[in-house]
Amino acid sequence: MTEPKTASDLEALSYEEAREQLVQVVGKLEAGGASLEESLALWERGEALAKRCEEWLEGARKRLAAARDQPL
Repeated sequence: MTEPKTASDLEALSYEEAREQLVQVVGKLEAGGASLEESLALWERGEALAKRCEEWLEGARKRLAAARDQPL
């Protein structure tokens, strides 16, 4: 799987895609063996993916709150 590297590519990811990529990044970091530079790049990628997941979750929370406030 090719991982998007730019902010606009991150914005195009679904929640599931971002979460799966985050799981992969964490796995690579936990496995060790990467150089310091590679580890830093993985860490930064993981932070960006975690932020994207949080954006999706916040959007879902807002949608649920709006749905609860609307009369049936």
